[in-house]
Amino acid sequence: MTEPTPPAVATASTRDRLLDAAAQLFYEEGVHVGVDTLCRAAGVSKRSMYKLFDSKDELVAASLERSAPDFELDLLPAADDCRSPRARILHVFERLEYLERDHEFRGCPFVAAAIQVKSSEHPASRVARRQKDKLTAFFRYEAERGGASDPALLARQLTLVFDGASAQSVIQAKDLDGLAVTTASTLVDAAGVSSSEAPADSRLA
Repeated sequence: MTEPTPPAVATASTRDRLLDAAAQLFYEEGVHVGVDTLCRAAGVSKRSMYKLFDSKDELVAASLERSAPDFELDLLPAADDCRSPRARILHVFERLEYLERDHEFRGCPFVAAAIQVKSSEHPASRVARRQKDKLTAFFRYEAERGGASDPALLARQLTLVFDGASAQSVIQAKDLDGLAVTTASTLVDAAGVSSSEAPADSRLA
């Protein structure tokens, strides 16, 4: 006789469907997509959704958390990538421009969500801030390794360029044509970041 599916497994499956549908719909159409539309796309009932999430706000935040690892994987160099700090920083902007050429690209999902929900205390805004802080920390770590004159300032500038380039691409609906990379290069070079290759055992902090 076939064993019944344990409740925990069924709940996880429902949660996964909701988060997958939410991540796609919120990115493509915005976080104000209605609960009815979201539940239809996920193939779950509203009752099931509210058993898993106390509110739609919580679901928005959870969907951002779910998409964060893939977004980081798309952008950041691997930990065992031993190129120079300069090359590792510029890798992020090269990847941004590569992704931006995809017609499905709609900018940084974290910036988009934070702008739409508006409140800095919204759960989604807190997730977005954490992700932006992580990107800035990556830039600062590489800037410090590369001997930048002011690593903290450079990191903030690079994050600003990243977010601005993402928004520009969406607003203008055309390719950046290398502008993000050249702008980041100018900042990195002005800060004196090394172009020498990193030691073979170098790792991200």
